[in-house]
Amino acid sequence: MRPDSPSPVIPFLVACAGIATFSTMDVLMKGLSIDIGAYNAVLWRTGAGALVSGLAYLAMRPTMPDRPTMRIHAWRALFVAGMAITFFWALARLPMAEAIALAFVAPLMTLYMAAIFLGETIGRRSIAASALGLVGVIVIVAGKLGRGDYAPEALWAVGAVFFSAMLYAYNLILARRQAKMAGPMEIAFFQNLFVTLFLAIGAPWFLAVPGMHLAPEIAGAAILATLSLLLLSWAYARAEAQILATTEYTGFLWAMLFGWIFYNEPVTWPTIAGALLIVAACLIVARKTPHGDPVEPAAA
Repeated sequence: MRPDSPSPVIPFLVACAGIATFSTMDVLMKGLSIDIGAYNAVLWRTGAGALVSGLAYLAMRPTMPDRPTMRIHAWRALFVAGMAITFFWALARLPMAEAIALAFVAPLMTLYMAAIFLGETIGRRSIAASALGLVGVIVIVAGKLGRGDYAPEALWAVGAVFFSAMLYAYNLILARRQAKMAGPMEIAFFQNLFVTLFLAIGAPWFLAVPGMHLAPEIAGAAILATLSLLLLSWAYARAEAQILATTEYTGFLWAMLFGWIFYNEPVTWPTIAGALLIVAACLIVARKTPHGDPVEPAAA
């Protein structure tokens, strides 16, 4: 196990860079999901990512991971596969800012996952914070319904974001343990590899070969996703998850900017208000407290 950094400042800044890189990847993945569907967008991206990260990983002449480490690589990749497909399916049908804002419920879901899987007690303050986060979600959805300009699949997309957030919440529980057991390049390679292998099971029914004009976007998304994973894995190995989790919220700013620049997506006041309520709820939960709230489920 790697010791934490004496100061969390550098890991925090590295994690912010990882979120910015991941948000840039979302721009490419949204376009790919619209063009070839979320399944093929994720499959081709992780396949290219496995190739890119695999070359770098093998150049380091690594030793083979032991069985427990390989098991957590595969287990986390299974959840990442489901998380990615559902999120990018939704992203193709929702404005980027709305999708990212709704996905912020993941840390709140982690509370209840920690109670179920780790036996941790949920304090009254955390329950109140969850209610505040739920209000934020209602504000965003109500704003969308009130506009009356949503596509028929938009509400299904909202549900897909929630399901993706649920998978991501459990992914947060696994992330720090994995980062303590393996290096960033090893994590990047095996996550891309296992996600590709899991998704390849559905290839006989869903696989489509994209045109060559999409190759730069697939390669770009693979490189950005791998770089983001390297940055976040490095950071999570050196600082507590409860400190780094707040960097996730910078993704909303990038989503607003990129959605407006690349897809001409306006950002509504209900989306901003709902996002602020959800972020406030998550920050309340993240504060250390002696009242029995789970403070670091990812370390278990």
